[in-house]
Amino acid sequence: MVAPLRTSAPGNQDPVPVRAQHRLRLWDRWDRRVSPYLFIAPFFVLYAIFGLYPLGFTAWVSLHEWGIAGQAGFVGADNYVRLFGDPDFWNAVVNTVGMFIMSTVPQLLIALILASLLNQKLRGVTLFRLGVLAPIVTSVAAVGIMFSQIFDRDAGLANGLLGLVGVSPIDWRADRLPSWFAISTMVDWRWTGYNALIYLAAMQAVPAVLYEAAVVDGASKVRQFFSITVPMIRPTLIFTVIVSTIGGLQLFTEPLIFGSGDYAILGGSLRQFQTVSMYMFENAFRNFDYGYGSAVALMIFLMIVVVAAVNYLISRRMR
Repeated sequence: MVAPLRTSAPGNQDPVPVRAQHRLRLWDRWDRRVSPYLFIAPFFVLYAIFGLYPLGFTAWVSLHEWGIAGQAGFVGADNYVRLFGDPDFWNAVVNTVGMFIMSTVPQLLIALILASLLNQKLRGVTLFRLGVLAPIVTSVAAVGIMFSQIFDRDAGLANGLLGLVGVSPIDWRADRLPSWFAISTMVDWRWTGYNALIYLAAMQAVPAVLYEAAVVDGASKVRQFFSITVPMIRPTLIFTVIVSTIGGLQLFTEPLIFGSGDYAILGGSLRQFQTVSMYMFENAFRNFDYGYGSAVALMIFLMIVVVAAVNYLISRRMR
């Protein structure tokens, strides 16, 4: 075996100058401390441009009387004083919170049960897992047309089924609670499968050894679900609650499509299912009162922040 040739003996190598060593140490320290921030900087730059700037500009517009022709003058908090005394705004808040609760609670509970079923060893389970995605990829316009037919007063499937058990036909668009139920059903149909897949991914990350130990101890499937599955996927549960809260308080498309004619953006002739987002759209893009519409938009943001903070406090106590 031939030994490799040396270009120079170790003793003949020139030592690195002290000043160069100092520069290398400074560069290494700078690289360790600053590089991570440079890697994540693009996200925050884009967020500042497309998130913080629109939010700040909305707050600025809300302090002005701003019409379709542009800025008319600074009015301070007048738009907010008008907002807090506006019964139509509070009606929209009640509608939004009511439909949010009516849709989110059953949605997440059904998604949790569905994910648990899809986590079992079933034949064709991949087909079933793909099937829960169908409502998500379906056009929201098609969903709105379909549910408008289902909840039609005269020839709808819902009233037809109720008639089989002797219940009189319901005008689903005329009253508050029936319209809430119809819109909540539409929201649940679209998003239950999405949340179920998120729960399924979290369940599959739970170590199997926990279930094996529970079987040895004689725990039933129900006990395993509440004592192992639910505690282990608690961070995912909190995530879906927060995301569903944001989506529920911004509800717009489903009630808009469920409405009809000139009263669509009003949420019915008596505003019985108008949400805060619809009320904002009505003032900003129908009445062209951008200052007042911006104030409504900022209130939606504050509502989401408050509810998210409550969720955070509850999650801390759950830990």
